[in-house]
Amino acid sequence: MADDQGGVTMWGLAMAAALATGAAGIPVEAPGPNGPLAGTLLGEGTGRPVVIIVPGSGPTDRDGNNALGITAAPYRLLAEALAAKGVASVRIDKRGMFGSKAAIPDANHVTMADYAADVHAWAKVIRARTGAPCVWVLGHSEGGLVALVAGQDATDICGLILVSAAGRPLGVVLREQIAVNPGAAPLLPTLDAAIAAAAAGRPVDPATPPPIARLFPPQLATYWQSTLGYDPATLIVAYHGPVLILQGTRDIQVSVADAKRLAAADPRAHLVLVEGANHVLKHVGSDDRAANVATYSDSSLPIADGFVAPIVALVSRR
Repeated sequence: MADDQGGVTMWGLAMAAALATGAAGIPVEAPGPNGPLAGTLLGEGTGRPVVIIVPGSGPTDRDGNNALGITAAPYRLLAEALAAKGVASVRIDKRGMFGSKAAIPDANHVTMADYAADVHAWAKVIRARTGAPCVWVLGHSEGGLVALVAGQDATDICGLILVSAAGRPLGVVLREQIAVNPGAAPLLPTLDAAIAAAAAGRPVDPATPPPIARLFPPQLATYWQSTLGYDPATLIVAYHGPVLILQGTRDIQVSVADAKRLAAADPRAHLVLVEGANHVLKHVGSDDRAANVATYSDSSLPIADGFVAPIVALVSRR
């Protein structure tokens, strides 16, 4: 079932309430392979549901920012909005990065199973700290795939919240993202060959043109092989708990079709389309691509209305 929800809310009252309870949050840690995993707990309180916010791809930190030009802070803003509605959250740094740098020596040498194991480590720590019977796992973008992999073992997990999550294998989504660029057509056969090689654990042809080769450097071979083999629709079928799928209609990285494919694979899942929202959870007033991309670097913009209410409704029922 799909719901369309739109508009923008400034969250003025929500922000005030969050500040009153300590919007900076509390530093928390979970055990990692070689050192601690780091995160921020916001909105802790007896009896409150708790959501783990799992970051998207690349060097994305617990606030949803990265050095590639994304400074929109979508995870921090989402955490603050949830706290104001009585929902606690833990937003986390991925193993080997930022506050979790000591967890492994090389942040590139990682698999989806590793990230899923970290979700379970966090769930165990959060349950012990808060007394929550289980923890909700919210995965954004690639974090949605992590959530689905973690959900194959439902221990400590209340349910999954998939935000801007791909509904097809990552290689298919990657090809689609590149294909929309002007002049990309001649590169697509080479891209297909590189994706096939990476999925099989083979080195990418050294003669591969730089725009493609940069996506598949040798140091990411383990990551790509572990990731490209997953089909999110297959994973969601195998998960038997509650699932909420949230997707912005102006997301230029993950399509509404992806969200609908996930929902079709699991008829029990609840799909909410957030009208006008983009990949960093901000409202965009038109289909202008430049205007959309501009929001990626603007943390002053609130998250789009339509993301928070369905999460609160779901987690408050248990």
